[in-house]
This record gives sequence, structure tokens and C-alpha cells, in this order.
Amino acid sequence: MTTLQQHAADYLRIRRALGFKLERAEKLLAQYLAFLDANGQDRVTIANALAWTRLPGNVSASWWAFRLSTVRCFATYLHALDPVHEVPPADVLPRRIRRAVPYLYTENEIWALMIATGQLRGQLRQATYRTLIGLLAVTGMRVGEAIRLDRPDLDLTRGLLTVRDTKFGKTRELPLHHTTVTALGRYLQVRDAHEHADVSDAVLISPAGTRLIYCNVHATFRQLRAEAGLRPRSTGCRPRIHDLRHRFAVQTLLDWYLDGLDVQPRLPLLSTYLGHTHPRHTYWYLQAAPELLAIAGQLLETAQEARP
Repeated sequence: MTTLQQHAADYLRIRRALGFKLERAEKLLAQYLAFLDANGQDRVTIANALAWTRLPGNVSASWWAFRLSTVRCFATYLHALDPVHEVPPADVLPRRIRRAVPYLYTENEIWALMIATGQLRGQLRQATYRTLIGLLAVTGMRVGEAIRLDRPDLDLTRGLLTVRDTKFGKTRELPLHHTTVTALGRYLQVRDAHEHADVSDAVLISPAGTRLIYCNVHATFRQLRAEAGLRPRSTGCRPRIHDLRHRFAVQTLLDWYLDGLDVQPRLPLLSTYLGHTHPRHTYWYLQAAPELLAIAGQLLETAQEARP
């Protein structure tokens, strides 16, 4: 292990002790240090940081900025230990964050995605991705939370799912509908009958019996999306697997409105279910949804008609 690699390990350990996960940062730093080693360099400079940052030429400027910000945080740590290391200025590659427009799946589109899993190779892989898509759609879980589920986190007897080690370091329990419990029970029968079922304690496993890998899930979802015939609705609105979470949030509010419930005081419940620390973090999932705007218009019209 080189000196820089040792410093990187110490840096990641310190920041993780403060609550940061840094899974992507760890991979990027490893790539950056490999780049330095291949070029015979043993210190961070603005020049080599920018050279590595711009290596992928067919990506967005925001991805360049994110790569540089990862190096910059590490360089700040190194500079405090030894001033020979240079810290890239924050405004060298300004990062413009543009949120994607949520793609709100219809029920038929979700069914189409689940049917498309039949084109995957092997019964277990088909069942795994069919279960994953269904679970994301009915719980609003994050993809990372779903693939981190272990068998002890699933209590089918009580109809309860425990989500641990979330984005904000919290643990929450999700009550499941009886149809979801039934579907999970059927999947576990297929999973446990597989020859490599004992390799991992994960609920959702690959044909090798290992836990699903985040990037592989996204790659497979793109394949399923094409098979299901889903197309972008605009340049900024493309069907992503994360949008199943948006769909769950919007559909929950629609159900509350249609049931005649007072939605505002129930927003903290939705935030808790989604794993947010505050209701304001949930509002992004609800903005500009045509269905919600239609109901808002109806409520406003009713309120105006009630005025004397």
C-alpha cells in the first residue's frame, strides 16, 4: 500500500465515523490514485486532478464537477497533513445540479416491466427482478435499501420489513400489504430452492447466490425498460428505476385525496415511510405531478364556490 493509499484509507475511515457512507467516493478515489501511480506521481496537484477528472470525455459537465469535488475533499484533508498537496479551487468546474423530471409510471407500465423480466435468463433472475420492481413500486424504497435487505429484515409472519442503514443512517419498519407478503413468500421459495441459495444472506440474490450489485441492477433495468417499450416523455423525463419511488409517493397522496382524508397532517407519515428526515425532503417527489395538480385545482374551485 502506497502512502497516498494509506492516507485515503484514513480519510475514508474518519469521514465514515462522522456518518458519511462514501461508497462512490471510495471507488473514485481508488481510480484517481491508480491514475497517479500509473503516471509516477505521488502528490495531489491541480493539474493532475483536472487531468483525471476530464478522462471520461462523453459525460456531462456535472459528472466532471462531481469527480473533482471528490478529489478536492481528499486534497483538503491531505493539505492539512502536508502543504505540498494542492487543493483544486471550488469554482474550476462549477457544478450545476439539474434534477431529472420524474417519470410517473402508470400501473400498466409497471406490469409491462414485470412481464419483461420473463426475457431474462434463468428462473431465479426472472423472479429476482420481478420481485425487486414490485417491491420498489409498493414500498417506495430506494434501490440501495432493497438490495441490502437480509433475511432477518423480512418478517412475513407479521407482514413487516425492516430497512437498516439508510441514506441518513436511520432504521425504519415498513408494514406490508398481504399481497406483497404473498409475493415475497413465493419469491423466497424460488430463491431457497436455488443451488447457490446459501452463498449470501441477502433477500434478493443473483444466479451466483450473491447480493445484487447496484450498477448491474441499473443495467438490467435499462434492458427491461427497452423490452417493455417504455420511451422518454421528453429530453429531461426518462423512465428510471428511481422513479418507482416517485410513483409511490404520488400514488399515496392520490389515494388519500380520493378517500377524502386531510392530507397535510399525514405528510410526516409519508416522509417517515420513505425514510426522509423532514417532510420538506418529500416535496420534491410530489411537485408538478399532473394528477396532483388536477386535484389541487378541484379543491381550489370547491373552496371558491363555497365563498359567499
